[in-house]
Amino acid sequence: MNVLNTLTQRQAQQQGTHRNGPSSVSQLWNTLAPILIIAIIIFAIFLVLQKKNERIYGPRTYLGALHQWQRSPKRSTGVMGWRKEYCKLKDEFVLGHSSLDNYLWLRFFKMLVVMSFVGTLITWPILFPVNATGGGAKNGLDILSFSNISPGYRYFASCFVGWVFFGFVMLLITRESLYYISLRQQYHLLPFEKSRLSSRTILFVNVPEEARNEEHLRREYPGVANIWLVSVPKDLADSVEDCDSAARNLEAGEIKFIRNYVKRQKKLEKKSKVTEQSREINLKKDSPSHRLPKLKFLPVGKKVDTIDWSRGELARLVSKVSEEQLEHRSKSTPQSACFIEFENVRAAHDAFYQAVSKGKGMKSKVKMTPAEFGVEPGNVLWKNVVKKPATVQAINLVSTGFVAFLCIWWSIPVAAIGAISNINQLSDTVGFLSFLNSIPQVVMGFITGLLPVLLLSILMKLVPVICMLLAGLFCPTSAAVHLKVQGWYFPFQVVQVFLVTTFASGAASVVQSIIDNPAEAPRLLAQNLPTASNFYISYFILFGLITTVLQFLNVVPLLLVLVLGKLLDKTPRKMFNRYIQLAGVGWGPLYPKFTNLGVIALAYSCIAPLVLGFATVSFALMYLGYRYNCLFTFGTQVSTRGQCYARALQQLTTGLYLAEVCLIGLYALGIFDSRASIGPLVCMVVFLAATVVWQVLLNRHMSKMEKTFPDEQIAENIMRDGNFTGDVERYGNGYINGGSDGAFINANGYDGLLYAPGHKLVPQETRPSTISIIGSIKQFIKPKFAAMNHVGDIAPHLSTPVRPYTHREHRDAYMHPATVSETPMVWIARDEYGLSKKEVHDSKERIGKGFEMTDEGARLNSKGKINWYQDDLKQAPIWEDEPIY
Repeated sequence: MNVLNTLTQRQAQQQGTHRNGPSSVSQLWNTLAPILIIAIIIFAIFLVLQKKNERIYGPRTYLGALHQWQRSPKRSTGVMGWRKEYCKLKDEFVLGHSSLDNYLWLRFFKMLVVMSFVGTLITWPILFPVNATGGGAKNGLDILSFSNISPGYRYFASCFVGWVFFGFVMLLITRESLYYISLRQQYHLLPFEKSRLSSRTILFVNVPEEARNEEHLRREYPGVANIWLVSVPKDLADSVEDCDSAARNLEAGEIKFIRNYVKRQKKLEKKSKVTEQSREINLKKDSPSHRLPKLKFLPVGKKVDTIDWSRGELARLVSKVSEEQLEHRSKSTPQSACFIEFENVRAAHDAFYQAVSKGKGMKSKVKMTPAEFGVEPGNVLWKNVVKKPATVQAINLVSTGFVAFLCIWWSIPVAAIGAISNINQLSDTVGFLSFLNSIPQVVMGFITGLLPVLLLSILMKLVPVICMLLAGLFCPTSAAVHLKVQGWYFPFQVVQVFLVTTFASGAASVVQSIIDNPAEAPRLLAQNLPTASNFYISYFILFGLITTVLQFLNVVPLLLVLVLGKLLDKTPRKMFNRYIQLAGVGWGPLYPKFTNLGVIALAYSCIAPLVLGFATVSFALMYLGYRYNCLFTFGTQVSTRGQCYARALQQLTTGLYLAEVCLIGLYALGIFDSRASIGPLVCMVVFLAATVVWQVLLNRHMSKMEKTFPDEQIAENIMRDGNFTGDVERYGNGYINGGSDGAFINANGYDGLLYAPGHKLVPQETRPSTISIIGSIKQFIKPKFAAMNHVGDIAPHLSTPVRPYTHREHRDAYMHPATVSETPMVWIARDEYGLSKKEVHDSKERIGKGFEMTDEGARLNSKGKINWYQDDLKQAPIWEDEPIY
């Protein structure tokens, strides 16, 4: 996908430079045909591979059993079996068995499909005839765009159609925003979610010194259950890392040592030269070695025996770390951060928004910053939570400025790389480059063809990497990093992938005319800007098809398991970890790419309505591809609890503003040719102002909804019988307003009951035949109704709380990992000669108390390959029943 993004600018510029006329149907087919063939081939490869590679194409069907709530259905093998299993599942299955983020990711695509499809229904019947008969001199696909209209009263068509479509998009964004808040609140009230420690814990940063004690914090907030005062021990963390590194080195060294010995013995057995002497262990022949980091005054580090050195380091560090941990826990000084666990989710919610409101209602004037509500311990960036506010603000300001610089000036290196593709022409016109003519054609073909593509791909991949690195310097949690990257990377996508490409393509097509008559530049650009949409038609085809089939093929896990895993995983631990870990999604870098596609579709909706049709198909295909992975392969590495979805909805409004501003600009330029353009210009300016007012009111209402906590009785009633009971008229407080139409509440039909007039429950079979239509309408008009229905669909799957935490798990949950970390068990493979048993004994004897090592659960065969028991993961020595925080 990064390659596709990188090629957009270059392709658009080449398209604008080399076309002699507008795109035609034949040119469109020339784009579609090869891409379609490639997509079919890739999908066929997937159908073949998915039968025999369950770990790659269906890991959640059995690895999810590690946590029962995350289990996916058994995926039937074979093409027909896979298709039936894929089609019969509902998206709510992802919500109940995977995560809120994964479910909302799918919902985002469905929303884009609805937006584009409804836009097609609104724009095509009106704008196509108006544009086609607009009196312009265009041909091919361009006769269907705004550029084929002569300035005049026909502008009112695009103006009022824009009113209708943009109004629908505003309604859709409003509905989805309110749905998100309702769904998130109800979801986190279910027994499984509200029993998690993170669901009732808040991370505070910038805690002043006078507040760094439990007594003060308990006075400050009601309903406090536990408090963790943060102290980040840098020296202890370094010691723990050194200890863990030594354990990894010992593990790898022992495996290599045993493998070398086994191979040597097998060779001797084949030659019938096995003797008692040959069975003796030679360190010189079998034991591995490595060089230490570079030493002072020496060009390279000292070479040491890996096993001896690792044992010595562990013997020194295990006891040292244990002593430092005890000392730190007894004498550490609290720093400027703390975690506060409240008695329930409501108390945590109220405390969080009380602090967000800048201390309103607080008992003292001490101000603390609530960094995150619902943070999981594994996502905390400990070095950042204790940084001074001034330091954080400075890094944030500098980083934001640097990303803004990239947004504006990134096109310069892109243009420089693009010039490489035209180096043949440059060598003829620029004298000092004439030596390039002597380069062989094969090499020149690589330089002008493949090299620019590779460089552009690397260049564009660097942007999200840079953003992630910068955000990691000051954000307190991994979720905050992804939200910050999403906020940075989206403007970059809009500016570089959309605006620069659009204007480059539009300007390139009329550059000669502008040179001949500069005064005509605005009018010529206005006429030719809509024709740049032809590039995006091809772009949607390319992006939709290729992204979809690559999602099905699952290229990265395929390479990791089949290729890199076999090359890199040389120890049982590495093999175990790769086998059980599910790929997660990087929301920060991912959302902006597809939000930008929505922005493009909106921006061209009234200028070139044909784009909407191709966008509909493209979004639908991408939804199918990501749906497969969310059902069968994706895990959750970083949870934002749906916040990235909410931000993407806000960012999507950029498309509305761009569409309205572009139309205003085109109408304004049309005034020079016809005074009739003033009317649509004024109308669109009024609608632009209305859009601003709408967004302000929406944000204000969403902020109010977030601060209002729903009644927990709703979730309890859902869990009990799958229906909502109680005062059904209290819709504003979280209940459903049954009204007089007997709206069907229980979408999953657990007990076949529904609300009828008079608030009585009647059997499902007695409901009116129109009830499903009414229910569907209500689900769209009333987001709370839809959110509660979807919570009802998943209720049985999250009806069981997480297992109780042990005293130690609860005590250590939000302590710095270095203060509670234990030396990892060293896991090696057993061999038939008994060498592994001897190594286990020698290592334990040398290192001493606090160190564990075993050769159980894995075996080294005669070919030096490690076999371990994948059928029962819980039998692995390093298996831990980790708590779900």
